[in-house]
Amino acid sequence: MPLTKTKSCVGWREWVALPELGISALKCKVDTGARTSALHAFSVEPFERDGRTWVRFGVHPSPSERDSEVWCEAPVIDKRVVTDSGGNKTERYFIQTELQIGGQSFPIELSLTSRDSMRFRMLLGRVALQERFLVDVSQSYLQELSKPVAAQGS
Repeated sequence: MPLTKTKSCVGWREWVALPELGISALKCKVDTGARTSALHAFSVEPFERDGRTWVRFGVHPSPSERDSEVWCEAPVIDKRVVTDSGGNKTERYFIQTELQIGGQSFPIELSLTSRDSMRFRMLLGRVALQERFLVDVSQSYLQELSKPVAAQGS
């Protein structure tokens, strides 16, 4: 797709919200090298609800505040093998949830994985970025975290 003036610009890190999961603010690393987006999750437990597989999991929104926990539940949309940046393959649950960034709101797929040793609790991969954002890797926090003006479909 050619560059257009309709795309917003994001920096290499941004504040985002995941309102359907009860997470109002989360520092996220924008990672064009990652195809999919990933969310730090612990104690991931699958369960059945209305004939569908769901997952229950905890999130530490801030790496420096381990006592701060948010407990979430979401339907599983897939379970697949993901290769991380170190070449390690792991099977992960995938969920779909609303992402809010810079006044925009749209659904994204997230894989659930332990990111305890990572500085950022979430990676925003290129599938979520495409058609919406340009990335300026020399900048940070270009988008304000605010209530979206209007929800946008995928």
